[in-house]
Amino acid sequence: MLELIQFPRGLGVMNPSPFCMKVEVFLKLAGLPYRVDDRTPPFRLPKGKLPALRDGDTLVCDSEDILRHLQQRHAAALPPALRAPETGTDLALRRLVEEHLYFALLWLRWIDDDGFRAVKTAFFGRLPWPLRALLPALVRRKMRRDLAGQGMGRHRPDEIVARALADLDALQAALGPRAFFGGDAPSALDACTYATLGNVLHAELDGPLRRHARAQPALVAYCARMAALVGR
Repeated sequence: MLELIQFPRGLGVMNPSPFCMKVEVFLKLAGLPYRVDDRTPPFRLPKGKLPALRDGDTLVCDSEDILRHLQQRHAAALPPALRAPETGTDLALRRLVEEHLYFALLWLRWIDDDGFRAVKTAFFGRLPWPLRALLPALVRRKMRRDLAGQGMGRHRPDEIVARALADLDALQAALGPRAFFGGDAPSALDACTYATLGNVLHAELDGPLRRHARAQPALVAYCARMAALVGR
């Protein structure tokens, strides 16, 4: 059986990490049996991050590599839309979600004070004392440094929000009248988009992104269709 190594569930969604949720959504859409390991910390893995997937003797790290591995090794078990190669448009939308919108969401959760109060419980609430008290501040400091290096953290809060809202508008326009970003059936791109949009719309964390997304009827209906297939 496949073993998905990821963060514990939290914030009322399948996983508070969009990248972990992306892999689990793909596995659910594919109907592949798997079990979850949510106790292995990231620093014990080769790339120092989650998710990772153990498939027999093979350990695959990074969500993009995991999906590619599943598409290649388990192609015969996948619906056609899930094993279809990524198009140029798919890649552009995935980059928008994972290389831009994600970092705005990261800032709103880890640097914004209201967001940080929620995520520190979700990510660190199970840790023993004194790690539960010390580790959140250390991770927050690293996030602040990483976001500054990536560039998103160099903007004012209102600028970060404005950029993220533009991303949501672009996703609604890209979806158009289709049921899924993959067309009539969900594709690998939908595992990515739903993982992030689900974290915006369904997570127990209010804010400008959630309010804006809830005002986009196509995105709300899309997330409802995906939730009916794989859950939240």
